[in-house]
Amino acid sequence: MVLLLLVGFALIFNNQIKNYLVKDTTQKHTISNVTREDVKKNEKKEANFDFNQVESLDFNLVAQATKGRDTGLDTIGGIAIPSVKMNLPIFKGVSNYVLAVGAGTMKEEQRMGHGNYALASHYMYDPALLFAPLVNVELGSSILLTDLDYIYEYKTISKNYVEPTRVEVIDDVKDKQLVTLVTCDVSGENRLIVQGELVRKVKGKDAPKDMQEAFEMDQTNYY
Repeated sequence: MVLLLLVGFALIFNNQIKNYLVKDTTQKHTISNVTREDVKKNEKKEANFDFNQVESLDFNLVAQATKGRDTGLDTIGGIAIPSVKMNLPIFKGVSNYVLAVGAGTMKEEQRMGHGNYALASHYMYDPALLFAPLVNVELGSSILLTDLDYIYEYKTISKNYVEPTRVEVIDDVKDKQLVTLVTCDVSGENRLIVQGELVRKVKGKDAPKDMQEAFEMDQTNYY
């Protein structure tokens, strides 16, 4: 009985520490902590785009990602969804370290405001972390991206659960500028896909105050 209690406490605190590390590392890498020159330099770095290598998010993986050395955590942008208080750094590729603390680009040559800009991240049981807030995104919600040159505003047009084999959801669509956000559902068996369509592109320094401040939000429960 005592052993079971100890194991139970260990699991609880393990998850709490893991969540703390994810949130802390995410905030350290948000777009507000880098410069446009940093972004341009980071965009030129090599990255891993092999989604088949992605592992489940556990404590050890998060702990390794927080070390900051050779992890690929080089910020190239930011994504914010004000309606659910989501504010994450965007990294290049889909390595395990990248997906542990932010959103990763799913295609090597993709560019904000062009084609279908696809991002992936983990679903977390803490509703405020990583892509967990996508569960509460409603159609019509604004999805904001920035590369510290422009801010790109997309309006949410679809939200669907699909099988993992539906990889075509990240393909470009003729004459459309989309953003596609990919994460697991609660069970981990299917994928939640949120898509938005570009409605405007604004020079960062000329953007409305609320758009600029979206990338400074602390990611906390919005309800």
